Amino acid sequence: MKYKTKKSTPHLKSFLKEVGKEVNPVIDQILLTGIDKKFHEIVKYQISSGGKRLRPALAILSCRMLKGKTKDVLYPAALLEILHNYTLITDDIIDHSDIRRNQPTVWKKFGKSMAECTAMIYAASIFHLPPHVKNKEQILRILTTTLKAITNGQFLDILFEQAGREDENYVVKNRYKEIKLESYFAMISRKTASLLAACLEIGGLCANADQRDIKKLRYIGHNLGIAFQIQDDLLDIFGNEKEFGKKIGKDIIEKKLGNIIISLALKEFAPPEKKRFLAIMKRKKVSSKDIKNAIALIKKTNAHSEAFKIKTDYINKAKKSLSSLPQNKWSHLLNELLDFSVIRKG
Repeated sequence: MKYKTKKSTPHLKSFLKEVGKEVNPVIDQILLTGIDKKFHEIVKYQISSGGKRLRPALAILSCRMLKGKTKDVLYPAALLEILHNYTLITDDIIDHSDIRRNQPTVWKKFGKSMAECTAMIYAASIFHLPPHVKNKEQILRILTTTLKAITNGQFLDILFEQAGREDENYVVKNRYKEIKLESYFAMISRKTASLLAACLEIGGLCANADQRDIKKLRYIGHNLGIAFQIQDDLLDIFGNEKEFGKKIGKDIIEKKLGNIIISLALKEFAPPEKKRFLAIMKRKKVSSKDIKNAIALIKKTNAHSEAFKIKTDYINKAKKSLSSLPQNKWSHLLNELLDFSVIRKG
Protein backbone atom coordinates (compact mmCIF):
# COMPACT_ATOMS: atom_id res chain seq x y z
CA MET A 1 0.00 0.00 0.00
CA LYS A 2 1.60 3.26 -1.10
CA TYR A 3 0.93 6.42 0.85
CA LYS A 4 -0.40 9.33 -1.18
CA THR A 5 -0.85 12.76 0.32
CA LYS A 6 -4.35 14.19 0.09
CA LYS A 7 -5.79 17.55 0.95
CA SER A 8 -8.30 17.78 3.78
CA THR A 9 -11.72 17.20 2.20
CA PRO A 10 -14.79 19.34 2.94
CA HIS A 11 -16.35 16.23 4.54
CA LEU A 12 -13.46 15.87 6.98
CA LYS A 13 -13.44 19.60 7.74
CA SER A 14 -17.17 19.57 8.49
CA PHE A 15 -16.73 16.49 10.70
CA LEU A 16 -13.96 18.18 12.73
CA LYS A 17 -16.17 21.24 13.08
CA GLU A 18 -19.01 19.06 14.39
CA VAL A 19 -16.64 17.36 16.84
CA GLY A 20 -15.75 20.80 18.20
CA LYS A 21 -19.42 21.74 18.60
CA GLU A 22 -20.14 18.52 20.50
CA VAL A 23 -17.05 18.29 22.66
CA ASN A 24 -16.39 21.94 23.54
CA PRO A 25 -19.38 22.38 25.91
CA VAL A 26 -18.37 19.18 27.73
CA ILE A 27 -14.78 20.42 28.06
CA ASP A 28 -16.00 23.76 29.48
CA GLN A 29 -18.30 21.99 31.93
CA ILE A 30 -15.50 19.74 33.19
CA LEU A 31 -12.88 22.49 33.45
CA LEU A 32 -15.05 25.15 35.07
CA THR A 33 -16.81 22.99 37.67
CA GLY A 34 -15.75 24.22 41.11
CA ILE A 35 -13.74 27.17 39.74
CA ASP A 36 -14.53 30.75 40.84
CA LYS A 37 -15.98 32.83 38.01
CA LYS A 38 -13.19 35.42 38.25
CA PHE A 39 -10.74 32.73 37.07
CA HIS A 40 -12.86 31.40 34.18
CA GLU A 41 -11.08 33.58 31.62
CA ILE A 42 -7.68 32.16 32.60
CA VAL A 43 -8.88 28.55 32.70
CA LYS A 44 -10.67 28.78 29.34
CA TYR A 45 -7.89 30.68 27.53
CA GLN A 46 -5.84 27.66 26.43
CA ILE A 47 -8.76 25.49 25.37
CA SER A 48 -10.41 28.39 23.53
CA SER A 49 -7.29 29.45 21.64
CA GLY A 50 -7.89 27.09 18.72
CA GLY A 51 -6.90 23.57 17.82
CA LYS A 52 -8.56 21.16 15.43
CA ARG A 53 -9.84 18.74 18.11
CA LEU A 54 -7.97 15.90 16.39
CA ARG A 55 -7.73 13.83 19.55
CA PRO A 56 -11.46 13.80 20.36
CA ALA A 57 -12.06 13.15 16.65
CA LEU A 58 -9.82 10.06 16.76
CA ALA A 59 -11.68 8.71 19.81
CA ILE A 60 -15.11 9.35 18.27
CA LEU A 61 -14.16 7.86 14.89
CA SER A 62 -12.74 4.67 16.39
CA CYS A 63 -15.82 4.29 18.58
CA ARG A 64 -18.29 4.85 15.73
CA MET A 65 -16.31 2.62 13.37
CA LEU A 66 -16.80 -0.28 15.81
CA LYS A 67 -20.55 0.35 16.25
CA GLY A 68 -20.39 2.56 19.32
CA LYS A 69 -22.36 5.79 19.77
CA THR A 70 -21.00 9.32 20.10
CA LYS A 71 -22.69 9.77 23.48
CA ASP A 72 -20.72 6.79 24.80
CA VAL A 73 -17.35 8.39 23.99
CA LEU A 74 -18.05 12.11 24.38
CA TYR A 75 -16.79 12.52 27.96
CA PRO A 76 -13.62 10.47 27.45
CA ALA A 77 -13.01 12.41 24.20
CA ALA A 78 -13.26 15.68 26.15
CA LEU A 79 -10.77 14.39 28.73
CA LEU A 80 -8.29 13.47 25.99
CA GLU A 81 -8.44 17.04 24.66
CA ILE A 82 -7.99 18.42 28.19
CA LEU A 83 -4.97 16.15 28.68
CA HIS A 84 -3.51 17.36 25.37
CA ASN A 85 -3.96 21.00 26.34
CA TYR A 86 -2.49 20.34 29.79
CA THR A 87 0.70 19.18 28.03
CA LEU A 88 0.70 22.35 25.89
CA ILE A 89 0.46 24.63 28.94
CA THR A 90 3.28 22.83 30.74
CA ASP A 91 5.41 22.56 27.56
CA ASP A 92 5.17 26.31 27.05
CA ILE A 93 6.21 27.00 30.65
CA ILE A 94 9.15 24.55 30.45
CA ASP A 95 10.29 25.80 27.04
CA HIS A 96 9.67 29.51 27.79
CA SER A 97 7.51 29.66 24.62
CA ASP A 98 5.83 33.02 24.00
CA ILE A 99 3.54 32.12 21.07
CA ARG A 100 1.21 29.22 20.31
CA ARG A 101 -1.49 29.23 17.63
CA ASN A 102 -0.42 32.79 16.80
CA GLN A 103 -1.41 33.99 20.28
CA PRO A 104 0.47 34.57 23.55
CA THR A 105 0.86 31.38 25.56
CA VAL A 106 -0.95 31.06 28.90
CA TRP A 107 2.11 31.91 30.98
CA LYS A 108 3.03 34.82 28.69
CA LYS A 109 -0.45 36.34 28.94
CA PHE A 110 -1.24 35.70 32.61
CA GLY A 111 2.16 34.98 34.22
CA LYS A 112 3.85 31.73 35.23
CA SER A 113 2.13 31.39 38.59
CA MET A 114 -1.31 31.67 36.99
CA ALA A 115 -0.29 29.26 34.22
CA GLU A 116 0.94 26.72 36.77
CA CYS A 117 -2.37 26.97 38.66
CA THR A 118 -4.24 26.52 35.38
CA ALA A 119 -2.19 23.43 34.55
CA MET A 120 -3.15 21.97 37.94
CA ILE A 121 -6.84 22.46 37.11
CA TYR A 122 -6.39 20.72 33.76
CA ALA A 123 -4.51 17.85 35.42
CA ALA A 124 -7.23 17.43 38.06
CA SER A 125 -9.94 17.48 35.35
CA ILE A 126 -8.41 14.61 33.36
CA PHE A 127 -10.05 12.02 35.62
CA HIS A 128 -13.58 13.47 35.63
CA LEU A 129 -15.65 10.58 34.26
CA PRO A 130 -19.40 10.25 34.95
CA PRO A 131 -20.76 6.86 36.11
CA HIS A 132 -22.48 6.00 32.80
CA VAL A 133 -19.18 5.71 30.84
CA LYS A 134 -18.43 2.13 29.78
CA ASN A 135 -15.17 0.48 30.91
CA LYS A 136 -14.53 3.39 33.25
CA GLU A 137 -11.72 1.74 35.23
CA GLN A 138 -9.80 0.77 32.09
CA ILE A 139 -10.17 4.26 30.64
CA LEU A 140 -8.91 5.90 33.82
CA ARG A 141 -5.96 3.50 33.87
CA ILE A 142 -5.10 4.42 30.27
CA LEU A 143 -5.31 8.15 31.08
CA THR A 144 -3.01 7.71 34.09
CA THR A 145 -0.52 5.59 32.14
CA THR A 146 -0.57 8.06 29.26
CA LEU A 147 0.08 11.05 31.50
CA LYS A 148 3.09 9.25 33.02
CA ALA A 149 4.36 8.28 29.55
CA ILE A 150 4.11 11.88 28.32
CA THR A 151 6.01 13.07 31.39
CA ASN A 152 8.72 10.46 30.80
CA GLY A 153 9.02 11.79 27.26
CA GLN A 154 9.23 15.35 28.58
CA PHE A 155 12.10 14.36 30.90
CA LEU A 156 14.03 13.05 27.90
CA ASP A 157 13.20 16.05 25.74
CA ILE A 158 14.70 18.38 28.37
CA LEU A 159 17.84 16.26 28.69
CA PHE A 160 18.28 16.32 24.90
CA GLU A 161 18.90 20.10 25.12
CA GLN A 162 22.51 21.13 24.56
CA ALA A 163 22.57 24.33 26.61
CA GLY A 164 20.48 26.48 28.93
CA ARG A 165 18.98 25.75 32.37
CA GLU A 166 22.36 26.44 33.98
CA ASP A 167 20.59 26.89 37.32
CA GLU A 168 19.26 23.31 37.14
CA ASN A 169 22.15 21.12 38.26
CA TYR A 170 20.50 17.80 37.45
CA VAL A 171 19.81 18.83 33.86
CA VAL A 172 23.33 20.22 33.33
CA LYS A 173 24.94 17.04 34.69
CA ASN A 174 22.72 14.58 32.83
CA ARG A 175 22.39 16.10 29.36
CA TYR A 176 22.67 13.72 26.42
CA LYS A 177 25.79 14.63 24.45
CA GLU A 178 24.61 12.69 21.43
CA ILE A 179 21.09 11.58 20.37
CA LYS A 180 20.79 8.33 18.45
CA LEU A 181 17.64 7.77 16.40
CA GLU A 182 16.47 5.04 18.80
CA SER A 183 16.64 7.57 21.66
CA TYR A 184 14.64 10.04 19.57
CA PHE A 185 11.95 7.45 18.85
CA ALA A 186 11.85 6.43 22.52
CA MET A 187 11.18 10.07 23.41
CA ILE A 188 8.45 10.77 20.84
CA SER A 189 6.79 7.39 21.45
CA ARG A 190 6.13 8.61 24.97
CA LYS A 191 5.68 12.34 24.53
CA THR A 192 3.49 12.30 21.40
CA ALA A 193 2.49 8.81 20.23
CA SER A 194 1.22 7.57 23.61
CA LEU A 195 -1.65 10.08 23.59
CA LEU A 196 -2.78 9.35 20.02
CA ALA A 197 -2.64 5.62 20.79
CA ALA A 198 -4.78 6.26 23.89
CA CYS A 199 -7.36 8.20 21.83
CA LEU A 200 -8.02 5.28 19.50
CA GLU A 201 -7.84 2.67 22.26
CA ILE A 202 -10.34 4.54 24.44
CA GLY A 203 -12.67 4.94 21.46
CA GLY A 204 -12.63 1.19 21.00
CA LEU A 205 -13.30 0.59 24.71
CA CYS A 206 -16.29 2.94 24.60
CA ALA A 207 -17.68 0.80 21.75
CA ASN A 208 -17.13 -2.41 23.76
CA ALA A 209 -14.90 -3.67 20.94
CA ASP A 210 -13.04 -6.96 21.30
CA GLN A 211 -9.43 -6.93 22.49
CA ARG A 212 -8.01 -7.83 19.09
CA ASP A 213 -9.56 -4.74 17.48
CA ILE A 214 -8.54 -2.53 20.43
CA LYS A 215 -4.95 -3.72 20.03
CA LYS A 216 -5.08 -2.76 16.33
CA LEU A 217 -6.46 0.66 17.23
CA ARG A 218 -3.60 1.28 19.65
CA TYR A 219 -1.10 0.23 16.97
CA ILE A 220 -2.69 2.66 14.49
CA GLY A 221 -2.53 5.47 17.04
CA HIS A 222 1.10 4.77 17.90
CA ASN A 223 2.21 4.85 14.26
CA LEU A 224 0.13 7.94 13.59
CA GLY A 225 1.74 9.61 16.61
CA ILE A 226 5.26 8.95 15.33
CA ALA A 227 4.35 10.30 11.88
CA PHE A 228 2.58 13.28 13.48
CA GLN A 229 5.66 14.26 15.47
CA ILE A 230 7.93 13.90 12.45
CA GLN A 231 5.62 16.29 10.62
CA ASP A 232 5.94 18.72 13.54
CA ASP A 233 9.73 18.42 13.31
CA LEU A 234 9.61 19.09 9.57
CA LEU A 235 7.43 22.17 10.11
CA ASP A 236 9.73 23.46 12.87
CA ILE A 237 12.61 23.67 10.38
CA PHE A 238 10.92 24.09 7.00
CA GLY A 239 7.42 25.39 7.79
CA ASN A 240 5.67 28.71 7.29
CA GLU A 241 5.50 30.59 10.60
CA LYS A 242 2.02 32.02 10.01
CA GLU A 243 0.53 28.64 9.06
CA PHE A 244 2.45 26.73 11.75
CA GLY A 245 1.38 29.16 14.49
CA LYS A 246 4.81 28.90 16.16
CA LYS A 247 8.24 30.39 15.53
CA ILE A 248 10.24 28.50 12.90
CA GLY A 249 13.49 27.09 14.27
CA LYS A 250 12.09 26.86 17.80
CA ASP A 251 14.01 23.62 18.46
CA ILE A 252 17.21 25.39 17.43
CA ILE A 253 16.43 28.31 19.75
CA GLU A 254 15.84 25.81 22.57
CA LYS A 255 19.03 23.90 21.62
CA LYS A 256 17.11 20.63 21.25
CA LEU A 257 18.60 17.65 19.48
CA GLY A 258 15.25 15.85 19.86
CA ASN A 259 14.14 16.73 16.33
CA ILE A 260 14.52 14.09 13.60
CA ILE A 261 15.63 16.67 11.03
CA ILE A 262 18.46 17.78 13.28
CA SER A 263 19.41 14.18 14.10
CA LEU A 264 19.52 13.16 10.43
CA ALA A 265 21.46 16.28 9.44
CA LEU A 266 24.06 15.70 12.16
CA LYS A 267 24.68 12.20 10.81
CA GLU A 268 25.33 13.64 7.35
CA PHE A 269 27.34 16.77 8.19
CA ALA A 270 31.06 16.80 7.42
CA PRO A 271 33.12 17.55 10.57
CA PRO A 272 33.40 21.33 9.91
CA GLU A 273 29.62 21.72 9.35
CA LYS A 274 28.85 19.57 12.39
CA LYS A 275 31.15 21.70 14.53
CA ARG A 276 29.51 24.94 13.26
CA PHE A 277 26.01 23.59 13.85
CA LEU A 278 26.71 22.30 17.37
CA ALA A 279 28.39 25.61 18.26
CA ILE A 280 25.08 27.34 17.48
CA MET A 281 23.15 24.78 19.56
CA LYS A 282 25.39 25.44 22.57
CA ARG A 283 25.19 29.23 22.56
CA LYS A 284 23.63 30.98 25.53
CA LYS A 285 21.36 32.92 23.19
CA VAL A 286 20.54 31.93 19.62
CA SER A 287 19.97 34.89 17.29
CA SER A 288 17.80 35.11 14.17
CA LYS A 289 21.01 35.00 12.11
CA ASP A 290 22.06 31.82 13.94
CA ILE A 291 18.72 30.20 13.08
CA LYS A 292 19.11 31.11 9.40
CA ASN A 293 22.65 29.76 9.34
CA ALA A 294 21.66 26.52 11.08
CA ILE A 295 18.71 25.93 8.71
CA ALA A 296 20.93 26.74 5.71
CA LEU A 297 23.33 23.99 6.84
CA ILE A 298 20.44 21.53 7.26
CA LYS A 299 19.09 22.33 3.78
CA LYS A 300 22.36 21.13 2.25
CA THR A 301 21.66 17.61 3.59
CA ASN A 302 19.08 14.96 2.71
CA ALA A 303 17.43 15.27 6.13
CA HIS A 304 14.12 16.52 4.70
CA SER A 305 13.67 13.70 2.19
CA GLU A 306 14.82 11.05 4.69
CA ALA A 307 12.41 12.30 7.36
CA PHE A 308 9.57 12.40 4.83
CA LYS A 309 10.27 8.78 3.91
CA ILE A 310 10.30 7.66 7.56
CA LYS A 311 7.05 9.56 8.18
CA THR A 312 5.49 7.86 5.14
CA ASP A 313 6.53 4.41 6.37
CA TYR A 314 4.84 4.97 9.72
CA ILE A 315 1.61 6.31 8.24
CA ASN A 316 1.52 3.36 5.83
CA LYS A 317 1.70 0.99 8.81
CA ALA A 318 -1.28 2.78 10.37
CA LYS A 319 -3.28 2.69 7.13
CA LYS A 320 -2.53 -1.00 6.55
CA SER A 321 -3.78 -1.90 10.03
CA LEU A 322 -6.86 0.28 9.55
CA SER A 323 -7.70 -1.66 6.36
CA SER A 324 -8.13 -4.82 8.49
CA LEU A 325 -10.84 -3.21 10.64
CA PRO A 326 -14.53 -2.77 9.64
CA GLN A 327 -14.85 -0.62 6.52
CA ASN A 328 -17.59 1.99 6.76
CA LYS A 329 -17.98 5.76 6.55
CA TRP A 330 -16.21 6.17 9.91
CA SER A 331 -13.15 4.16 8.88
CA HIS A 332 -13.01 6.15 5.64
CA LEU A 333 -13.08 9.40 7.63
CA LEU A 334 -10.37 8.04 9.92
CA ASN A 335 -8.29 7.22 6.85
CA GLU A 336 -8.70 10.84 5.68
CA LEU A 337 -7.70 12.05 9.13
CA LEU A 338 -4.52 9.97 8.97
CA ASP A 339 -3.65 11.70 5.71
CA PHE A 340 -4.52 15.15 7.00
CA SER A 341 -2.48 14.73 10.21
CA VAL A 342 0.77 14.28 8.30
CA ILE A 343 0.33 16.88 5.55
CA ARG A 344 -0.97 19.65 7.80
CA LYS A 345 0.82 23.01 7.81
CA GLY A 346 0.01 23.82 11.43
